Amino acid sequence: MKSPPLFSRRPRLLTLLAVLIAAILVVACVDGLTPRAVAQEGEGEGAPAVGAPAAPTASPWDVFKHTIWAIRYWSPILGLCSIAMVTLVVLLGLELRLGAAVPPSFVEDFTDTVNKRRFKEAYEMAKEDPSFVARVLAAGMARLQYGIEDAREASFSMLESVKAGKEQLIVYLATIGALGPLLGLVGTVWAMIGTFMIMGKSPSGLPANVIAEKISEGLGVTLVGIGLSLPAIFFHAFFKNRLTRLTHEAGTVADDLLTQMYYNSKKAAGAPEPEANARPASTPSVKK
Repeated sequence: MKSPPLFSRRPRLLTLLAVLIAAILVVACVDGLTPRAVAQEGEGEGAPAVGAPAAPTASPWDVFKHTIWAIRYWSPILGLCSIAMVTLVVLLGLELRLGAAVPPSFVEDFTDTVNKRRFKEAYEMAKEDPSFVARVLAAGMARLQYGIEDAREASFSMLESVKAGKEQLIVYLATIGALGPLLGLVGTVWAMIGTFMIMGKSPSGLPANVIAEKISEGLGVTLVGIGLSLPAIFFHAFFKNRLTRLTHEAGTVADDLLTQMYYNSKKAAGAPEPEANARPASTPSVKK
């Protein structure tokens, strides 16, 4: 039994990514040509003196080194948040896959076992498999002897339970995304407080370059905090949407397999449904 593909719009996604990359390259090229064009225009209006000192500039490497130096006191907190985010992304990326949630091999083996009317073996197969669809099937099959509606309610409850368990991990990504800018803001405020304290204790005040150096350190912490929150927010939305699609896919496949097993068991038993007040059993009481 083949299930519909989870990401049927992958070509559109790849096209969107290609357009974004092309836009970034165009902006980078325009940004790189702008200083040269401005310099050429300035040559015609009035060139600076030959011996005039050039204005100091900061290269990206200098900004990077200064940012690393700025977060020296905040590196334990920011490092823990980074490790937690990478761990969550890897863990969710491995678990929230269509092949892991609805394994094609399990669906084929389960369908073949049910068609052969080996219902107890199919139940054991679903209990031992850790995938989404297997856990939903096992919960529904345990109540299948009391009717298909009862089995569907049990499988739906298990589906919601599995979804809630994964949502707890995804929420941590949103938490990291919210903490990043706040940690950066704390670093900036901390640097400004220290700068104003030194200015207050100095009778002659501080030079402008010293004040700028102190405040730039706080801004470096803010930059790292924002850089940490961007991927966390992106992966939170990405995995949240993927979990919704996976649970819908697993629920649809499990309902089809559960219905198929129910009618096969009725044909094999050749008897009406048991009474509703009968004592529940741990395994579905269907004849092989």
